[in-house]
Amino acid sequence: MQHWQPAYVGIGSNLQEPRRQVLRAWERLADLPETLAVCRSGLYGSRPFGPVAQPDFVNAVAGLLTRLDADALFAALAALESALGRTPGGPRWGPRLIDLDLLVFGRERREGPQLRLPHPGIVERNFVLYPLADIAPDLDVPGLGRVCEFRARLTPEGLWPLDPQSFRPDVRSL
Repeated sequence: MQHWQPAYVGIGSNLQEPRRQVLRAWERLADLPETLAVCRSGLYGSRPFGPVAQPDFVNAVAGLLTRLDADALFAALAALESALGRTPGGPRWGPRLIDLDLLVFGRERREGPQLRLPHPGIVERNFVLYPLADIAPDLDVPGLGRVCEFRARLTPEGLWPLDPQSFRPDVRSL
């Protein structure tokens, strides 16, 4: 039997009530086989990344424990995106009903055509790094360093907390 592995998943949406889409995705992560949804960051609003004109995003990061291997979890996330209404195609960095990115999976490092671990944008995208720091500030991202160190070097420009008064993160890293 596979051991439990910590995994962190970026969640984003900027279409059809993005806040609702992100919260719906969070709830559905708990339905993945052999996976526990352990914690979620606060919600953040962010300006779009990339050259396509589009609405602002709502972003969060989920902390999971899973017995799936990285490939199986990646496939399960893609299937969940589809079940939540994401259609394939569209412009790179374009608008999305839902986006689920596997950011970190245990201590795994890989450079594959479909899956790169840790996610290559993790250290330069504040809309990923700030929510990740909410739930795992001491996480040592394999081959890169600690989340809190990256966050300290990255400004929150174009990023804002949503409902900060109701947010109480669990700051223990998985």
